[in-house]
Amino acid sequence: MGYSVWIVSPMSIAARLITLRKENGLTQQEMSDKIGLHVNQVRRYESGSAQPSLEALKKIAIAMSITIDSLVFGPEERGPDEELRLQFEAVSHMPPEEKKITQALLEGMIVKHQAKQMVGGLRS
Repeated sequence: MGYSVWIVSPMSIAARLITLRKENGLTQQEMSDKIGLHVNQVRRYESGSAQPSLEALKKIAIAMSITIDSLVFGPEERGPDEELRLQFEAVSHMPPEEKKITQALLEGMIVKHQAKQMVGGLRS
């Protein structure tokens, strides 16, 4: 099942890059060397004057051992609430066949919800 990607504020990515770099004790030059981008590009990303391309985000994520999601989305912008998180954790401990069944049920409910939204949107 595919999901859409929304446009994200460049400042949020800039702030996350600065935090990531400082948490790792890196200078801008050291970070640029590690991720394979020119230091000027890292400076532009951190200042918010440029947004990293998908390819640049991928390089950053791989080099820094993080997910692209953690760069693009804030903690409250993505992911399940605490109750769902605990349920997903329980599902992760199920045998493979039970995981497949649970995933199929969840996907069915998501499709049903999306279909309701589409029909509701057509009526408006």
